[in-house]
Amino acid sequence: MKSRMNTWTAIYNIFNAVMLFVSWIFIIGEAIANNGNTEAGVFYIITWIGVVLNVLALYYAKQLSISIVGPVLGIIGSVLSGLALLFAFPSIVLLIISTVFEFLQKPAKKGEPTNEQQ
Repeated sequence: MKSRMNTWTAIYNIFNAVMLFVSWIFIIGEAIANNGNTEAGVFYIITWIGVVLNVLALYYAKQLSISIVGPVLGIIGSVLSGLALLFAFPSIVLLIISTVFEFLQKPAKKGEPTNEQQ
């Protein structure tokens, strides 16, 4: 079963990755113009919205037995850039990988039963 939440979160992760790429250009330009002072609040808001969406996608993926790799990578990527835009490049990479896994929506692998479960 496919989750629309995962699909929309993947689309938002693409938007988030593009905004993180643009953020470097914007922040460096603004820092040069304002003697080192920047206002990057909108980029932080975008990344924290991504954290919330990826947490919701993780919840729905668990409910539908879909692989949780995409939402987990999305959470890590969004939190990294949400803490400091210095981590924008690793966040972009993680968000792109997350997007691929969220679009795939493969069924979660069931663990093999251990001796205790048999």
